[in-house]
Amino acid sequence: QVRLVESGGGLVQAGASLRLSCTASGDTPGRYSMAWFRRPPGNERAAVSIVASITGSGAVTYYGDSVEDRFNISRDNAKNTVFLVMNGMKPEDTAVYYCAADPRPDGVTPEDFNYWGQGTQVTVSS
Repeated sequence: QVRLVESGGGLVQAGASLRLSCTASGDTPGRYSMAWFRRPPGNERAAVSIVASITGSGAVTYYGDSVEDRFNISRDNAKNTVFLVMNGMKPEDTAVYYCAADPRPDGVTPEDFNYWGQGTQVTVSS
């Protein structure tokens, strides 16, 4: 079992930057691929979409099309923490952001991840 706790969400203005953190505990999370997904606010039935993912070693990253040039995912395995730095934020980045983890090395879809955090709200005002 792996427990994930997100932090760093909040309200920012368009163009600002924000850093999310996700700390993992439990079964050797340092080996796991980890990712950030997001869901638009007010629609619990909407599917989550990939923001970014990173392999266990941190050597390989993947980004969703809408964030590739603005967001950066990284990890500190000594602290079992993955980060998402969001630059040049836009109102359409407003969402609940979820951290996810899985033993597989290369997950990029929600179905690839078995462990999920509770989510953190990010709101970008125009």
